[in-house]
Amino acid sequence: MTPPHGSAVDPQILPATLAQKLVARAAGVAHVVPGTVVMCKVDLAMSHDSSGPRRVAPLLRELGAKVWDPSRFVVVTDHFVPAADPEAEAIIRFTRDWVREAGITNFIDNEGICHVVLPERGHILPGRFIVGGDSHSPTGGAFGAYMFGIGATEMAGVLVTGEIWLRVPNTIRIEWQGMLSEGVCAKDMMLFLCTTLGMAGGRYEVIEYTGTAVKALPMQERMTLTNMSTELGAQTALIAPDATTMAWLADAGVDAATLAGIDTRQWRSDANAPVLATHRFDAATLAPQVAAPHSPANSAPVDQAAGQSIDIAYLGACTGAKLEDLRMAARVLRGRKVAPGVSLRVAPASVRDQQQAALEGTLGALVDAGAELLPNACNACAGYGATRFAAGSRAIASTARNFPGRMGDAGSAVWLASPLTVAASAVTGHITDPRTLLA
Repeated sequence: MTPPHGSAVDPQILPATLAQKLVARAAGVAHVVPGTVVMCKVDLAMSHDSSGPRRVAPLLRELGAKVWDPSRFVVVTDHFVPAADPEAEAIIRFTRDWVREAGITNFIDNEGICHVVLPERGHILPGRFIVGGDSHSPTGGAFGAYMFGIGATEMAGVLVTGEIWLRVPNTIRIEWQGMLSEGVCAKDMMLFLCTTLGMAGGRYEVIEYTGTAVKALPMQERMTLTNMSTELGAQTALIAPDATTMAWLADAGVDAATLAGIDTRQWRSDANAPVLATHRFDAATLAPQVAAPHSPANSAPVDQAAGQSIDIAYLGACTGAKLEDLRMAARVLRGRKVAPGVSLRVAPASVRDQQQAALEGTLGALVDAGAELLPNACNACAGYGATRFAAGSRAIASTARNFPGRMGDAGSAVWLASPLTVAASAVTGHITDPRTLLA
């Protein structure tokens, strides 16, 4: 699993941000300057059933080309599974057939959402340069890897050459000092940023999250921060790897020899590295946030939305149904029941997370409260399958986006919130501050 090319950047050459160090390694140079264009070697590429084979196969066929290294292309089925109609069945069948024909050795079929199963399998390591065929690919930055989303044409180029050009980004530092209070989590941090900085606050640069509150987060909460940086308009987001990162990777099964070869100290920004902007926030003052329809930027403290009636509470997506998310929801739901007239739908982000949640009793707490379990896939978050919200539905969801029609009929209304707030609202039947049930 050791990166196949490049070497560590000597931090004594010039002060550099973490993003610059990662890009320089991929470009095979000692230092890169923001605004310049470099050619980077790709350590890993990822696509799913919606963005992958059905999009890139025709392009490769037209070029008469093959995948440059089948062992470094990961394909995940998560959008069209389980197949809800003949079109979905055809897409999944084509994906499986093409993967077999192309000799792709890393095929994760119907086991969860790509942004969650990729690190579960040890594919995302500090120092790596990775491209993904999905807008939420910055999730990988939680591990100190440079990972960003690209389109099908760019992906075809990567699959043929193993390289991609990149404009070296500036870094925007977001520093969260202090500690989050009870009932507040990473999702609240991101919803707050969406309204505070705006949907273009990332300026298609790199966001680096720092501060004591970030360092205290478990890995899957860090993944929520980098995942939703897409909503800020960032190209990608990064968190410097540390002991928490390495312990999580060890638990995920990354072999000891690979981990021993990673020096996390080199993958951090130099103290005097220039950044485009710095934003500082006090985590201790943050309240649970809720985003009103139809944008994550419509976020405000939960008390401004409290009392809005809901008929669906949805725990799903790479943003809101990982093991840590399910644990948060279980803290609220344990020993309680879902309110009459409310449908609590839970789609664990991966098979592994669901299995662990079952072993430790987390899943039981959700089911005992009245939750309906859905497949380990994108489901309603991306508007796929039978879980789409009907016209007139009023839902609160732990997903990343609530644009009109994204999660179902355009006549549905979706509020975004943390797993804690979604669970609390499921119990009361209306949007509720989770702190009132955690006290």
